[in-house]
Amino acid sequence: MIERPAVVVLLTFPDDADVLEFARSLVDERLAACVSVLPGVESVYRWDGVVQQSAERQLIVKTTEDRIESLRDRVHALHPYDTPEFLVLPVTAGSAPYLEWIGAAVRKGDR
Repeated sequence: MIERPAVVVLLTFPDDADVLEFARSLVDERLAACVSVLPGVESVYRWDGVVQQSAERQLIVKTTEDRIESLRDRVHALHPYDTPEFLVLPVTAGSAPYLEWIGAAVRKGDR
């Protein structure tokens, strides 16, 4: 039985920073069941009124709705950007065993 709705959170991280340590922290602290770190991407965006470009890594975080607030707080504490990307996408369907695994992986107190 799926207890908590799963969500996917999109984050970007500077390409030259230790993204794997960041991802491991989120999983170790049970804020994320899994963090997929994609190879380098180029982001083009407007910041401080100027169009800029940066080499970044895209992170896809799998977690549950009830962990969003704690995850957001931790991302803001650990992330080197003043305003990190934090986009939450609802999961409307998926493999029941996988969705159950996500819930179990972020459940506090479980090992």
